[in-house]
Amino acid sequence: MSVADIGALKSVKRLKIRRFGADAGICDDAVATEEPLEIRLAYSHPDGRRAQQSISITMRTPGNDGELAAGFLLTEGIIAGAAEIEAIGPCGPPAANGLINVVRVDLAAGVEVDLARLERHFYTSSSCGVCGKASLEAVAIQGRYDLHSAALQVSAKALGGLPERLRALQSVFERTGGLHASGLFDSSGQVHVSREDVGRHNALDKLIGQALLKDELPLDEYGVVVSGRASFELMQKAMMAGIPMLAAVGAPSSLAVEFAEEFGMTLVGFLKADRFNVYSRPDRIR
Repeated sequence: MSVADIGALKSVKRLKIRRFGADAGICDDAVATEEPLEIRLAYSHPDGRRAQQSISITMRTPGNDGELAAGFLLTEGIIAGAAEIEAIGPCGPPAANGLINVVRVDLAAGVEVDLARLERHFYTSSSCGVCGKASLEAVAIQGRYDLHSAALQVSAKALGGLPERLRALQSVFERTGGLHASGLFDSSGQVHVSREDVGRHNALDKLIGQALLKDELPLDEYGVVVSGRASFELMQKAMMAGIPMLAAVGAPSSLAVEFAEEFGMTLVGFLKADRFNVYSRPDRIR
């Protein structure tokens, strides 16, 4: 089974519902599928013994599960590139509904694993406890790319067209109205690839994962457009993939803005066809 086939692609469920209003009655409706995905990691101990460990369970929309697992490992700092992955495949029998909800990533021999990196959600500092400053410092240790000098330039007109272009690629959203999306765009504003998921973090991990598996990182000639708000976590994932610009249809958080300033990223929020806000590095927008 190829990476693209991991997990049965059942992203939409059809339901019978009762509708109220002008067109009241019993009718069909489509909802986005939400199912758990367990990511297991197989790796070698220094003495050569192989070990397997469950490292994450996330609620996702089935499909592109291999990309999701690969992107998650990269953006969490567990791996540095595609060469460290030996294989990705389904693990165990299908669930009662026919979905494969466990995926295993086999790392190449000799790849050292620091599972403590998965504790990034619990940043602490002896001086200030859990805070934004500690979070930024922790990501700085993991980061592999310097984005301050990234040469990406995009026109304001091209940026304004991104929400419509991304929406046109959201096939499951069009049927359900219930998914987030992330799209990779170039300097002309063309969206080259997009991914959907019930979780906005998962959509970006899938997008990054597909580039990782093609050995295309860093993505310093591209930006990413997201259908929701811009959070610290999304900024961190984009930075780990070497993406210098993130454009969000929604609002940014304060820590997302601090993150962009700290790591030389361009952050755009409230993106619409005729207006948007730029919170960091406006020099990349013509």
